[in-house]
Amino acid sequence: MRINQPPFNIIFKFSLPLIIALLVVGLSLGGESATLLLRFERVGIQNGEIWRLLTANFVHLGWSHALLNIAGLVLIWLLFGQRFSQTGWSIILISSLLGTTLGLLFFNPTLTWYVGLSGALHGLFIAGCIAEIKLKYRMGIVLLVILAGKILWEQFQGPLPGTSDAAGGPVIVDAHLYGALAGFAALFLKPEPLNQDH
Repeated sequence: MRINQPPFNIIFKFSLPLIIALLVVGLSLGGESATLLLRFERVGIQNGEIWRLLTANFVHLGWSHALLNIAGLVLIWLLFGQRFSQTGWSIILISSLLGTTLGLLFFNPTLTWYVGLSGALHGLFIAGCIAEIKLKYRMGIVLLVILAGKILWEQFQGPLPGTSDAAGGPVIVDAHLYGALAGFAALFLKPEPLNQDH
């Protein structure tokens, strides 16, 4: 990202992750009552509480989990934030959020509840990698291979060592897979990458 941009332009480019981070922090301040009301709860969703498919992504196991996901969001924006317009990123985000929870709903029938943004973060990351590749930046290939390797490891070996301790609870690795697939699928809705300097 160019450092000689006017402050308003910088704030605008970071408005989406800033809104997400503030939402995560605000809901974390709401404590357990907010989490219970908003988390992915299979029985609740089946009884019509469909908001949980979206809100589950913004509540967390605790502060360590929330801050870890915010840090991941900031890293993604530093790497790829210039690669899509705000509209493009919004399409990818919504697809990744809903793709994560719908994947869990339909393909993990024994999972009763879920919280966290990590599935959607995988969707944002894969979209950023593919944008880099389309714009012929080799780093996109390297990062995509690393992400694919991580997801494959998780599918066959379980969570990466230490991630459950860092998050403060169990890591649902399938959420990462579904989020990544949804982020990839969002690109077919035509959010075109922008050829701008980092």
